[in-house]
Amino acid sequence: MSSEQSAINAETIEQTKQQIRGLVNEIAQLSKGNLTPEEYYAAFLHRVIQALAAVGGAVWLLGEGRRLRLAYQINLSDTLLDSASEDSARHSRLLAAVLQGKEPQLIPPLSGSSEPGGAANPTRYLLVLAPLQGEDRLEGVVEIFQRSEAQPATQRGYLRFLVQMCELAGEWLKSQKLKQFSDRHSLWAQADHFARLVHDSLDLRETCYTVVNEGRRLIGCDRVGLAIRYGRKCKIEAISGQDTLENRSNIITALNDLATKVVATGEPLWFEGTSEDLPPQVETSLEHYVEETYGKAVIVMPLRRPRSAEEQHEAVQGGNEAVLDSNEDAEVIGALIVEQLETELPREVVSPRIDLVYEHAARAVSNSLEHHQLFLMPVWKALGQFSWIMRARTLPKTLAVLGALTLAVVLMFGYIPFVGPLVPWAFRLRANASLQPMVQRDVFVEVPGVVTEIKVRDQDMVAENQVLAVLRNTDMDVELADVQGRLQATREQLTSVERLYLNQGRQLSAEERSRLSGQAAELRQRLDSLVKQDLLIKRKMEALQIKAPIAGQVLLAWDAEKSLLHRPVSEGQVLMTVADPAAEWELQVVMPERRMGHIDEAQGKLTGDERLDVEYILATDPKTRLHGTVRDIHPTSQYDATDGATVKLRVDINQSDLRDPRPGTTAKAGVLVGYSTPGYVWFHEAWEWVQRNVLF
Repeated sequence: MSSEQSAINAETIEQTKQQIRGLVNEIAQLSKGNLTPEEYYAAFLHRVIQALAAVGGAVWLLGEGRRLRLAYQINLSDTLLDSASEDSARHSRLLAAVLQGKEPQLIPPLSGSSEPGGAANPTRYLLVLAPLQGEDRLEGVVEIFQRSEAQPATQRGYLRFLVQMCELAGEWLKSQKLKQFSDRHSLWAQADHFARLVHDSLDLRETCYTVVNEGRRLIGCDRVGLAIRYGRKCKIEAISGQDTLENRSNIITALNDLATKVVATGEPLWFEGTSEDLPPQVETSLEHYVEETYGKAVIVMPLRRPRSAEEQHEAVQGGNEAVLDSNEDAEVIGALIVEQLETELPREVVSPRIDLVYEHAARAVSNSLEHHQLFLMPVWKALGQFSWIMRARTLPKTLAVLGALTLAVVLMFGYIPFVGPLVPWAFRLRANASLQPMVQRDVFVEVPGVVTEIKVRDQDMVAENQVLAVLRNTDMDVELADVQGRLQATREQLTSVERLYLNQGRQLSAEERSRLSGQAAELRQRLDSLVKQDLLIKRKMEALQIKAPIAGQVLLAWDAEKSLLHRPVSEGQVLMTVADPAAEWELQVVMPERRMGHIDEAQGKLTGDERLDVEYILATDPKTRLHGTVRDIHPTSQYDATDGATVKLRVDINQSDLRDPRPGTTAKAGVLVGYSTPGYVWFHEAWEWVQRNVLF
């Protein structure tokens, strides 16, 4: 029986050892892993407690001021968690003593110094304490709550095991330190790269785009924007990842408004899901922007102009060195916007990186703004880019080019008083023109009606009085039928009265005969009036047939049937034109009114039978230059859909120059108004525009 019990105990012991070895291996693997401190301490403490079959435990780490803080705990009593309790204070002194002694210890339950305020173990458990050793200093204490009924040898085994586990935890601490040093080195390398790039250029746009794109990489956020303050409003100049901005988009408009409101307050905005305790105007703009972007975190930092070297020197000389650390009274020049849309970096990680980007961005943007606002900066930059032309090797070429340009300018604009231009240049005023026969008549509508038939087509030759179109007037038809009806009735009445007077005249009294005689006279007068009305109506109906006023060629719109047929026309409306191609031709020039001053001045210098010369080319023969003279200038201006206000000039031309002319042929004409310098001839309209719109 005893042999079987011994076998069972040996098997149980072996399983326990295997379980402990497995837990140790797990702790060793955890120490080599890439876990966060919260994850590592939780997994580490669970496995140590499980391996020791302990009641609970805690991991205490040294924080600011070398004060212990609780990193993770299992079954820690409420009295020890209450920092205001006496037990907690005595327990803390015990942990501090272990750290000071740097040696692991076993502290019996309810033991400690008898002096008031001394270190003690206020719990009913055996405390197994071992320090956590880092690279070059103690990082904390691991505390295990163990049952106190174990043998002293077993308790010493607990302590040795915990020391070994703390050595594994120390290896993890060393790896974390190395990682922090590596991350810090990488961060400083990125910061150095960012600083060199952001101060590399003084161009405002380039600086803004460098700040947002390189700043996003350095901070590790999703998006960075930069706004510049113009007056009281802010305008977004750059957003990371975007080459161009659509200023009218909802997101840009909302971000402009948010930056303006935050800059007006002068205080930074940190939004991480809640907008409580914000000014109402900022809260409204923030909610509007978050609705557009669904951002998890939005940080808006007003950019203030850094203090100059002179201001810093004055502050030091005045003994007011505290001013150097504060820049709250400096001018706000813009805003830095940092957004987290999907990532969730903690504030303690993001904040120092934002501060780094902010400091460099404020100085770089301030320098770029000062450079950008210098008077005539684009001119100075352009001159600076061409400074190479004044170097010794290129100076002869530069002087030669400048001499050539000077000579060209003198030749173009040189004018000798009382002599004239150095290079006389024909001054011709260009205008649109058309070729027209001198004998042509418009065909008008004499009486209103509806076009029922068009008997000719464009370019048809017609004889005088030939019917061109037929109209119909239903009102006139009704009026003619009415007059003819009344005329017929009046004739019948007159015939009846005359027959009665002849057949029964002797039998009637004198009074009856007088009445019949008067009635007959009245009917004859009415009949005469109706005959005249009938004649007038028939003559008006003859006018419904539109006839050619002269023999010649019809000028009709190509879509005349579509625009006129079966459509009403009014009295005086022009239906078409008939021109006599056998007669002489003329050029009709449509001159813009703004050029008529030169023509009137040139016209006033003419003597005797002199006329202004006109050079023109026809669209049908643009290679041939033809000449004519101005015969007549219309006294009033007219509106043209292409040139606006215009004046029509009629030009006599040489009839022998025309070969198979067609009415309405377009042309380009130039009226010679004298001679001037080439520069004035080419640029006179630009100079006149300046006189009208700038100098006036």
